Amino acid sequence: MTMSMMTDGLSEAAPDGAMPLERIAVIGGGSWGTALASRLAANGNDTVLWAYEAELVSEITTRHTNSLYLPGINLHPTLACTGNLEQAVSGRSIVLLVTPVQVMRGVIKQLAPFIAADTIIANASKGIELETLQTVSQVCGELLGEAALARYVGLSGPTFAREVAQELPSLIVAASRNSSASHRVQKVFSCPCLRVYTNGDVIGVELGGAVKNVIAIAAGICDGLGFGYNARAALITRGLAEMNRLGLAMGAQAATFAGLAGMGDLVLTCTGDLSRNRTVGFKLGQGMKLADILAEMRMVAEGVKSAESVYQLACKLGVEMPIVEKTYQILHEDKPARQAVIELMARDLKAEV
Repeated sequence: MTMSMMTDGLSEAAPDGAMPLERIAVIGGGSWGTALASRLAANGNDTVLWAYEAELVSEITTRHTNSLYLPGINLHPTLACTGNLEQAVSGRSIVLLVTPVQVMRGVIKQLAPFIAADTIIANASKGIELETLQTVSQVCGELLGEAALARYVGLSGPTFAREVAQELPSLIVAASRNSSASHRVQKVFSCPCLRVYTNGDVIGVELGGAVKNVIAIAAGICDGLGFGYNARAALITRGLAEMNRLGLAMGAQAATFAGLAGMGDLVLTCTGDLSRNRTVGFKLGQGMKLADILAEMRMVAEGVKSAESVYQLACKLGVEMPIVEKTYQILHEDKPARQAVIELMARDLKAEV
């Protein structure tokens, strides 16, 4: 079955000659940034992708492929690509950030002089900055000013980049405290193969995306140890409880964690074979060393850093997150994975709620 047969009737490109919906810059040429940029271009937006690697800029420009991060996928022919940040964001109505969270601060500092005062700042990366324990919206507020938060939109949900690039049916959420901004982002992304919901709970959507990557590593560890489906289901459920506790401590809404950015993304990342974080955990459970696992990977598994930042944030706020704690200890303190699970199972008995 060809890709066109698989997606027939789902994807609709903008009609030739139509005016673009928005002028959009996508910052980050990894798998997720590339998939989103290609989707935005296919939807009729004037879209430019910024990529760090010069050879990647050349490949996307001349061949309309990204063999480093999305091999076998043809990108939309109208998608432009540049290695110049100023050129990428100048005059753009929406700037979408899709770089690893741990380098996001440096990228925003470079972008700041070229972003117009009315530009929407959107973010599709997931994690918490280790140095400051801030979410991306908080970093943006610090560097771009409090007024920028009125134009900030966080994107999250159960989406693997490859499946979005293949135009398979997917759903995401666009979160902003400004409904006008979230509706604009909703409009530019929405198409028959990508359905977008809006949400007003920015911090909840951001925390869901960060915590689920840590729980996914834990789920992979359980699978690598051969602990079975019962253990995985229990871990996902209790991981959701930890996510909810942290979110409520930071002012998020419980309903957010029952939605796409919470339970939806958590289930996908804990069970899907395309999950980089689950893969890290699975190999840890099989006995591989973290340094060796990461050396084999070209793309970033955000959960490795997020395990440390989420754990530190939980300690700071006095929030009990035992799965996050044990995952952090396995990743960063060399605790044996099997011992960590034994310790989780031997904790004091208590009521579920």
